[in-house]
Amino acid sequence: MMMKAICPGTFDPITNGHIDIIKRASFIFKDIVVSVAKKPSKDTLFSYSERLKLIKEATKGINGIRIEGFDGLVVDFARRRNAKVIVRGLRMISDFEYEFQMALTNRNLAPSIETIFLMPSPEYCYISSRLIKETILLGANLRQFLPLSVLKALKKKKDESRSRKNKR
Repeated sequence: MMMKAICPGTFDPITNGHIDIIKRASFIFKDIVVSVAKKPSKDTLFSYSERLKLIKEATKGINGIRIEGFDGLVVDFARRRNAKVIVRGLRMISDFEYEFQMALTNRNLAPSIETIFLMPSPEYCYISSRLIKETILLGANLRQFLPLSVLKALKKKKDESRSRKNKR
């Protein structure tokens, strides 16, 4: 049975690890909505429209997906899209507790929607968007972890940040 799934996140920025999870999910589900949080609970480096653009560029060529934004509860968005599954990436054991709590809360709120966890390829299992943002601002070369369009956008943000600091 092929169901519709959503793959929610902030994607600030999207990494090769995110793309790996989306590709893996596309082998399981025929229809996937990559769901971008419009107003996440955490501050973002990229605006909502910038994140959408970067995700669309980075996922070109992956069949069966579309990108949409959402506000509010992810289970409410899943219901509106008739999705029966929420796909989440699980990198390390440190992710498990938070993801487990979120999955159980979502199950309580929407018992008909399941959460599944997919593990990324080993080369991406320790990458996080937070780590990417911190290390690129310090000058690290992160080409192996990011699509080229994202790497360029991050470098542009880094240059803009330097420019603002120099004007002060």
